[in-house]
Amino acid sequence: MKKLILTLIAAFGFVAGAQAAEGGIAWDKAPVDTTNQASLQNGAKLFVNYCLSCHSAAFMRYNRLQDIGLTEQEIKDNLLFTTDKVGETMKAAIDPKQAKDWFGGNPPDLTVIARSRAGAGGSGADYLYTFLRTFYKDETKPTGWNNLAFPSIGMPHALWQLQGERRAVFEEHDVHGQKTQVFKGWEQLSPGSMTPVQYDRAVGDLVNYLQWMGEPAQNSRVRIGVGVLIFLGIFIVIAWRLNAAFWKDVK
Repeated sequence: MKKLILTLIAAFGFVAGAQAAEGGIAWDKAPVDTTNQASLQNGAKLFVNYCLSCHSAAFMRYNRLQDIGLTEQEIKDNLLFTTDKVGETMKAAIDPKQAKDWFGGNPPDLTVIARSRAGAGGSGADYLYTFLRTFYKDETKPTGWNNLAFPSIGMPHALWQLQGERRAVFEEHDVHGQKTQVFKGWEQLSPGSMTPVQYDRAVGDLVNYLQWMGEPAQNSRVRIGVGVLIFLGIFIVIAWRLNAAFWKDVK
């Protein structure tokens, strides 16, 4: 038993060292509220302006944005950049062959990205919220950018004009006999058009939209489910009293 415990401790130590070496960080909690239509509308605007140029949402139609309070005319006037039909799906403007040449691969579809990125660190929304807030300048990378949540990523920082340019500050630590770089903080190189608080709020809105886009019917499903449970609860009480009334004279 003692040998087994020592083996498990060593294994956990190895995993922790590997995560540190890979630059893994704890995920921040995303401020998700898919009932907040103002947040969802702002997130949709950010998605169309900053994400849709490279990433598609091929299973999402523009007219579905009416579910978050936008009119068809508002969608046509403000959000239709890659098509002129409001019933079309959200397809990226970039050519797949060019994307492969520039980034080494075609950028993934984002329709269900918030649902597919869940892990031990939290929900997919938590990962995306952390990911979009931890880009930093790294001249050793082809794009000039790196990311704490996704080290050596091939994607540039699409929101850098909003956040500004930052450098990650690392310190070298000895972890289990190995030299590793431990993240210590940020150094702002140039300001963005938003303050850090405003940027975090904007990313929260974008992630909120991505969470909603993964299942637009979620709020309706929850409302219907609650209504069904209430109906069943009332029906059980009625059935119980009817059963008592029916059998009261039966001996």
